[in-house]
Amino acid sequence: MYLKALLGCPLIAATVLGTTLPGKLQPRHYSNDTNGSQVGPIKPKVFLINLFTPEAAVFYNIPEFNLLERNITVPGFSPKFPDAHCTANGDICQLVTGEGEINAAATVSSLVLDRAFDLRSTYFLIAGIAGVNPEVATTASVLFARFEVQVALQYEFDIRDIGSNFSTGYIPYGRKVPGEYPTAIYGTEVFEVNDALRSLAILFAKKAQLNDTAIAQGYRAKYALTAATSGPSVVACDGATSDVYYTGSILSSAFANFTKLITNGTATYCSTAQEDSAILESLLRATKANLVDFSRIIVMRTASNFDRPPPEISAYEHFFYRNSGGFDPSVRNLYLAGREIIGGIGGQWEGTFAKGIKPTNYIGDIFGSIGGTPDFGPYPYFGEA
Repeated sequence: MYLKALLGCPLIAATVLGTTLPGKLQPRHYSNDTNGSQVGPIKPKVFLINLFTPEAAVFYNIPEFNLLERNITVPGFSPKFPDAHCTANGDICQLVTGEGEINAAATVSSLVLDRAFDLRSTYFLIAGIAGVNPEVATTASVLFARFEVQVALQYEFDIRDIGSNFSTGYIPYGRKVPGEYPTAIYGTEVFEVNDALRSLAILFAKKAQLNDTAIAQGYRAKYALTAATSGPSVVACDGATSDVYYTGSILSSAFANFTKLITNGTATYCSTAQEDSAILESLLRATKANLVDFSRIIVMRTASNFDRPPPEISAYEHFFYRNSGGFDPSVRNLYLAGREIIGGIGGQWEGTFAKGIKPTNYIGDIFGSIGGTPDFGPYPYFGEA
């Protein structure tokens, strides 16, 4: 279905099938190195997906591998980040999507359709910084999601307009009050990734000696929560995607409740991000077209800030005027944990990872688009969106 839809667009069809369009608009069969030489196909073992410059740059000039040996301009990538970067042998590659869901979806879709890459056996490591729920983890921690929830996919009212009977201005689609499962389903509400692979990634990440700072330690101490006041660690918990950069106890609690609701009580809301659901939807559609393998995705976020203030500090002051100290160690820990995962996959490629890690759980979206029966959502199956 997905491939048929793609082939309905002449430019994309020509790119996929290798045909030629008349006139000036000619698709490339392969992308080019920045030196002008044709590329393809590169078969990375790991493709690192970062979202903006600090996350990407922490992987440059490191002793483990050189991502800047091959720089490949990919049509459709962000104007700010037009190149994919790869090691000389192509085993490890990286892209930077640009921030937000639209940038993420457009960049990843452009990648999977570019014939410079054969991604069918590639592991994707989404590696970015995020906000964190202080009830679950603390700043500079490394967070691995099984579920990613698009939390803002709801009706939205300003809480001042909706009445004192409501604790939140967010109401699930098709409903009139919070806390009821939506009846209007778009299909991107929830994604579930391979928990067996996540467990291996966590084992690798736990080998890292995580970075921390005195400023981060001091700000953590303001919270009366054990998870927040402890030092950074590796945590299995789940993610929320929203293009709105939200903060404060009211919104964070509402989205925590929606995360629990939409996954039928399974997920634990912990990290906040702007891109993950968009990346996962792009990779899921590519899986339907046999271009990638959805079971080979790791969603890793490091905590740069708390999603709500400590006691006695307003959300406004917390966000604009207080330094939680989490940004620098969170970026550093992306590299420290990421290198362990990338090295672990490469080091055990032949014996373990080449053949893939068989999922022990359902993987995919709320529609069951790539097979299997979702362990969340309304039943029986509700049909087409």
